[in-house]
Amino acid sequence: MRKILVFLFFFVTIAIAIISLGELKSTWATLQHSDFRYMVAAILLLMAAITCEAGGYYTLYRLMDVRESFKHMVLLSSSTSFINVVAPSGGFGGVAVFVDDAGKRGYSRGLAAAVGALYLFLDYAAFLVILGLGLAVYVRRNDLNPGEITASIIMLGIVLSLGSLIVIGSRSGEKLGRILGWIAHKINLLLWPFRHSEYFHEVAAHEFGAEVAEGLSLLRSKHQVIIYPFLFSLATKTIQTCILAMVFLAFDIPFSIGTIVAGFASAYLFLIVSPTPYGIGVVETLLPLGLTSLSVAWENSVIITLVYRAITFWIPLVLGGISFRILQRE
Repeated sequence: MRKILVFLFFFVTIAIAIISLGELKSTWATLQHSDFRYMVAAILLLMAAITCEAGGYYTLYRLMDVRESFKHMVLLSSSTSFINVVAPSGGFGGVAVFVDDAGKRGYSRGLAAAVGALYLFLDYAAFLVILGLGLAVYVRRNDLNPGEITASIIMLGIVLSLGSLIVIGSRSGEKLGRILGWIAHKINLLLWPFRHSEYFHEVAAHEFGAEVAEGLSLLRSKHQVIIYPFLFSLATKTIQTCILAMVFLAFDIPFSIGTIVAGFASAYLFLIVSPTPYGIGVVETLLPLGLTSLSVAWENSVIITLVYRAITFWIPLVLGGISFRILQRE
């Protein structure tokens, strides 16, 4: 079964590449006119962001009293980028990587799911800091539009909902289990006309909620330590913002710090709330509009978007696929 899933994941990846072939050709043609010193700097920053993300997971595992090597954390965190593209689920698909790995390595799947959920919450919370600064730039320049306001509200709702589940789980495994069972029941009702069978086993969802709560319960005695993985997440978002600045420099396009912060905030916001895998098509469409509203020329906005997405989407996708394959072989 696992081999079938691996084949399916890589088939979807190839399909995405074929669909985006025109974009890849345009990006390559554009790259030939860039200053490759800044392109190299952007790629090095991307490696730093991947390492920093792994550091957040590594800290959370130690918080849960699980000792894993940093190299293994790099492979796991990198794999989430791949899974979140080929099996999109608002970032939650990557949690399955940790759950599957926990089962193979002999420790609690619920604990691994707690780590994944905690990291996702801290990652989104760190982004809210950047988003707040970006929205302030839009407000100061009188460029805030209803689309960005709506997406920001959705983003805030996601963070508050996930945070509420984490707080509930840290206090009561029974209550978290009931909530997950209720969610599974509602999804089954929604999908019943198409499948005529349960998509999620409601009893299993209830039991899994209790397992997750076991890991989250450690937060009651170690809640102060949660600041460290949050700082890793904030550092990752800061580095990703700097990658956008490197792309501007690579094409000698004038910018201000406000433009970079607001531009990254828009790009990542559209990525999260997008209905397509990892914002494919949506970010490429909306980010140039956002940059144009920040006084960046349209043709420059398109160039920035193409190259920035090539660095932050395609490279992590390829590296994530390699990491995922290494984990499966292990």
